[in-house]
Amino acid sequence: MDNILSPIVLFVYNRFEHTVKTLQSLQKNELANQSELFIYSDAPKDETAFGEVYRVREYIKTIDGFKKVTIIQRDKNWGLANSIIDGVTKIINQYGKIIVLEDDLVTSPYFLKFMNEALEYYENSQDIWHISGWNYPIQTTNTENVFCWRLMNCWGWATWAKKWNHYEKNVSKLISEFNNEDIHKFNLDGVENFWNQVLQNKNNKINTWAIFWYATIFKKGGLCINPSQTFVENIGHDGSGVHCAKNDSFSSQLSVKGNIKYQPQSKENLIVVDKIKHFYKINKRSLLTRILNKVSRKIIGKNLIK
Repeated sequence: MDNILSPIVLFVYNRFEHTVKTLQSLQKNELANQSELFIYSDAPKDETAFGEVYRVREYIKTIDGFKKVTIIQRDKNWGLANSIIDGVTKIINQYGKIIVLEDDLVTSPYFLKFMNEALEYYENSQDIWHISGWNYPIQTTNTENVFCWRLMNCWGWATWAKKWNHYEKNVSKLISEFNNEDIHKFNLDGVENFWNQVLQNKNNKINTWAIFWYATIFKKGGLCINPSQTFVENIGHDGSGVHCAKNDSFSSQLSVKGNIKYQPQSKENLIVVDKIKHFYKINKRSLLTRILNKVSRKIIGKNLIK
């Protein structure tokens, strides 16, 4: 690995406990003391958020263990999507590459090593557009250390300026450029409805950024690298995050592999993709079962009351 490590950019808001866990795990990373860390702190959306935002801001001022820590405090509320788009664009254009985290991600001690090595190894690849530090809780015993596929995961990720500069969030244009075949493939061959996020942005029901990064990569025919065993755990599935409901089905044991074998990648690993498709199908059935059970309990409860 060369001596020029990627800057790390962390986006925080008002979740103190999550932010502490995220930064404590990042401080334990092998390359933390050689890495620059930028922390973007969004301003309170309203008066009710002021106390927790202030608490987080006071905490991040105490952070050390990195080569340099730079804090950017927003003086008005940008919202997560706008803050990420702006922050990533500014830092990546300055450094040429970037590692991005949000305030609910706990990392393996080898997360930064993996991300920096993958950024270096695939830097000149025309096919690879995105590095993910996370992977689904699937069986990967007989697979390679890394694999590539079409879907973009943003729970700890990295990319290069030459790829990110293609990023575009233009909902109407995007919708006009996708036909039914594109949408089916975008939805992992109909296994999940990712396209619905585009439509919800169009109808102003949500305001997100990640689905448009995925769409940018997809339109350009790009692929994404994932580790076979995750280097990131999302601890935000407790209902505390933006657009994030309670769900523990995405959790798996963090990788403690310090040495990863990288290989040229130019096409999807269909074996792993089939396992991920199965994961989505199983969890859809599991979610439906939980909903039906909840409804049944309510009905039984009402009958008991009667």
